[in-house]
Amino acid sequence: MSRSSFRTSAFVAVIGFSAFLVGPNSAHSQSADLVLCDRVAADPADPDKPRDVNGVTEIASSDIATAIKFCKNASASSRRAMYALGRALAAGGQTQEAIGAFRRAADKGSTAAMVELGVMYATGAGVPKDEAQARKLLERAAQAGDARGVANLMALTKGSGGPADPVKARALLQSSAERNSAEAQYQLGIMNADGVGGAKDEAAARALFERAAAQNHAGALERMGNFTEKGLGGPQDKDAAKAYYEKAAGLGSEEAKVALKRLQCPYVLRDKRGAVLTHLCF
Repeated sequence: MSRSSFRTSAFVAVIGFSAFLVGPNSAHSQSADLVLCDRVAADPADPDKPRDVNGVTEIASSDIATAIKFCKNASASSRRAMYALGRALAAGGQTQEAIGAFRRAADKGSTAAMVELGVMYATGAGVPKDEAQARKLLERAAQAGDARGVANLMALTKGSGGPADPVKARALLQSSAERNSAEAQYQLGIMNADGVGGAKDEAAARALFERAAAQNHAGALERMGNFTEKGLGGPQDKDAAKAYYEKAAGLGSEEAKVALKRLQCPYVLRDKRGAVLTHLCF
């Protein structure tokens, strides 16, 4: 599935933007419930997330009950925890309860929850499909500076045949990237790499991916592995590429896991139809 497709917690990711930072930046000064909630259920792309919290791309099945317990405890005083509670409930198959948590988090100003709900309405996942409601939610998130709101709004506009403004989206991403939003740096890097909304610039893309990778952004780490492996926008270094892929894979990047397999087992046996039979490792 392409990087430009929609997603909720169970779908494929699109874009993210820095918006609100609430509370202390150190997880150590938070309540114990919030610290534990962050550890097992924080969204790496949530603009509310403190920088010293890595988050998890997908909540592990073994952590769902723990996430629900501690995020629910912390949600009374934290919109970040309320959004994480929605993620945990969704991961546990409690879709309607998850929607309720996302609504409450969005009402408190969580742009991540706005995007989650917007995508659900855009795709009809767990709610009746409603493009007008999706657009309203995504516009609120985008106006607050959320990069996923910007990108998903662009995708929604393109899908409905309306005008999309990648130049404006690129400018919004640039503003957030300058404020050191890892997600904005990653998404702006993709736009530079693909020449969307402006000139194609692989060197600029690589620099943006590198900045986001330094903040442990899984997607940026995977892209740095790819750019370093192929020598795009800078020197080629397969050892460095492997290190980037390993770190991204450790953070849950499926693309990085595939890339590592390709590096470790570069020879592929295929049948007459071209289907992969096995990888040969040496």
